[in-house]
Amino acid sequence: MLTLDQSLFEAINAGPATPLFLIALARWVSVTLPLLVGAALALWCALGTHEHRWVIAKALVAMAVTWVGVHLLRWGVPAPRPAQLGLGIQWLEHGARAGFPSMHAAQAFALATSLALCRMPRWAGVAFLGATAIAWSRVFLGVHFPLDVLAGATTGILAAGATGWLVTQAPLSWQRRFSAYSSHPARPWARRR
Repeated sequence: MLTLDQSLFEAINAGPATPLFLIALARWVSVTLPLLVGAALALWCALGTHEHRWVIAKALVAMAVTWVGVHLLRWGVPAPRPAQLGLGIQWLEHGARAGFPSMHAAQAFALATSLALCRMPRWAGVAFLGATAIAWSRVFLGVHFPLDVLAGATTGILAAGATGWLVTQAPLSWQRRFSAYSSHPARPWARRR
């Protein structure tokens, strides 16, 4: 499995003959696109409806759970990055910390999965395309192995799924606690005629 991962990395990682515009595109996808998505979420939260804010809140919770999951996995499986092993070319400055799983891929797939679970298929489709591009860019730029981004995508999808499930399974009594109707329940004998 590790030989396959290394072979895939060497096939995807940009080499000296790679056109500079592809490297620039990958850097933009890896560094700038996540910042633009964050700004778009903030704008959507500020200008959107109550339902939109609820979708963003669920996505942010899923991304926070993903962040914790990635850090736990990195603590438990401190796998090195390709450059730490002297493999490929690293086209993006990066610290020498564990690379398994990819935080960028995990966060991007958590957001996309949250949007899909909130029944926003168009935005989810765009988000999944962006998440796939981010995952590709991390390997292309030599920062991660393919297994790192696959594990990150899986972590993000599972965290978003678990978050979505917990939100839908919240007890009805807890949801009604903040309702105006819960403070004055109707008495069975107080029916309108």
